[in-house]
Amino acid sequence: MSNLIITALYIYPIKSLAGIEVAKAKVESRGFQNDRRFMLVDENNQFITQRKYAKMALLQPELTASEIIVRHKTEAVSPLRISLDEPNTAPEMVTIWDDTCPAKPVSPEADEWFSTVLGMKCRLMYMHDDSIRQADQRYAINETDKVSFADGYPYLMISEESLAQLNGKLDEPMDMRRFRPSIVFMGGKAHEEDEIRKVFCNGIEMYGVKPCARCVMTTVNPDTSEKGKEPLKTLSSYRQVGNKILFGENFIATSEGELKVGYLLKVLERKASSL
Repeated sequence: MSNLIITALYIYPIKSLAGIEVAKAKVESRGFQNDRRFMLVDENNQFITQRKYAKMALLQPELTASEIIVRHKTEAVSPLRISLDEPNTAPEMVTIWDDTCPAKPVSPEADEWFSTVLGMKCRLMYMHDDSIRQADQRYAINETDKVSFADGYPYLMISEESLAQLNGKLDEPMDMRRFRPSIVFMGGKAHEEDEIRKVFCNGIEMYGVKPCARCVMTTVNPDTSEKGKEPLKTLSSYRQVGNKILFGENFIATSEGELKVGYLLKVLERKASSL
């Protein structure tokens, strides 16, 4: 059995905005604490992402004990401050992929700020504790498994070796931010994450439930918001199954606790890779 070392942890407080690298993170059932509990929606309460609005990559959140501060990476825009407290507003139904769940509008000030910097009318919504969005039951461990506003699952793991293998095939190397992982580790072979069925760390059990199919969001440069053809062009040459390009593994946690950079991940069960 392998021992793997956590080398990076990321939290994405607002879906599809830039992430935050942290030294430690609290594991909760629907994802890391404060991870993707906020989401921007359009006038029809449909979620919006970098897939269509690449400039969302230029909005950088910062987490404090009580609020999120959002700054623009390249423009002189006054930062937006958002309380982490649950808004005292009436829930509305919002749509994310095939799911519909209740969420609370945050504030007219937040709506105006995001609408201005993104150049489109949008609103900021918050997933309150009573809002339950089930993880995809085709791959979930339990019926009670839930997820935040993340695409489908609470956690995404990628090994540094997987990225190194990709970078060895690219003309210009990319950093891990392109792939928006929750947990990065090292110590195994490239795509070790594909074969992890069950892993244990600091009292926390996590299950690898499904490879992550990658989309055009990986082609958005996180520093400039420009789109290119990579890494999907290269990944398609060796990581394609059917019409899906796979990179990283989705995980569900069945217990709560804290993870820190430097902790060992102990692999308890393995499975066959999809590739």
